[in-house]
Amino acid sequence: MLKAEGLTRRYGDFVAARDVSFTIESGEVVGLLGHNGAGKTTVMKMLTGYLEPSSGSVTVDGINLSTAPLAVQSRLGYLPESLPLYPEMSVAEYLAHAARMRGLRPEDCVGWAVQETQLQDKITDRVDTLSRGYKQRLGVAQAILHQPDILVLDEPTNGLDPNQIQQMRELILKLAEQATVLLSTHIMQEVNAICSRTLMMRGGTLVMDKRLDELTEADTLKVRCGDLVEASVLSSVPGVVAAQQQGNGEWLLRIDAKLDDVADRVAKALVECSIAVYELAPQVKDLESVFRQVNEEQDEEQENTHAA
Repeated sequence: MLKAEGLTRRYGDFVAARDVSFTIESGEVVGLLGHNGAGKTTVMKMLTGYLEPSSGSVTVDGINLSTAPLAVQSRLGYLPESLPLYPEMSVAEYLAHAARMRGLRPEDCVGWAVQETQLQDKITDRVDTLSRGYKQRLGVAQAILHQPDILVLDEPTNGLDPNQIQQMRELILKLAEQATVLLSTHIMQEVNAICSRTLMMRGGTLVMDKRLDELTEADTLKVRCGDLVEASVLSSVPGVVAAQQQGNGEWLLRIDAKLDDVADRVAKALVECSIAVYELAPQVKDLESVFRQVNEEQDEEQENTHAA
């Protein structure tokens, strides 16, 4: 279990991350979302010990990073946003060097990491001749040499073409079978494809922590009726917050209760009024719209704070 409590990082008067707290359980694949500059990389650097927090703590299974850094870091694999690669080395030389830096024997781990990341055909190539996609794979390979319990991946698909992105997603999902994964991204499709939970940052603050299925759960019902219906018939149904007419017998109902229960009650109310129901379907939210909504709510909250 990876736990962050009150992580804050200041650079003079500028606060890059403020009071960030969350817990990631073993086996989870979690996406850290946010625009560029939201504080994702700062948080990841603090989680891995690369950057010391101004305040707050990081623990892995109860072991504190600040008091036992080597014990924690031995269980973490880290892919930084800017890859620390040596261009003049071959892939094999670089991984052997990374293994020795971790106190490992290259012959015990390099072959396995190469196979996991499908770098076999590039093993003798110089790092500076690799494509961006293969450099990312090499970065992942060095992060898994010691078979860590937790993988922290900062923008793992940044700069990759569509084919390389798909290959990287498949690799991450494979690695997630044996490790807890936290990955940062500003690409919504990335989270949809890989993660089961998302943390969302804005302006250095964690503004949301929810499971993906909760985020995208429908909160709107589309209803299409055969006859005119009064808004009060729909808005009075328990669980319906608002009823908005779209024209031609079509309505959008915003709900705040279990979808199936509300749908049953809406159908019953219409049937009791002898109104034919042609369509009754949930309007499923996508992650991009959720992300936009959260940012708009934060903007509105800040405006209200300044106005007060």
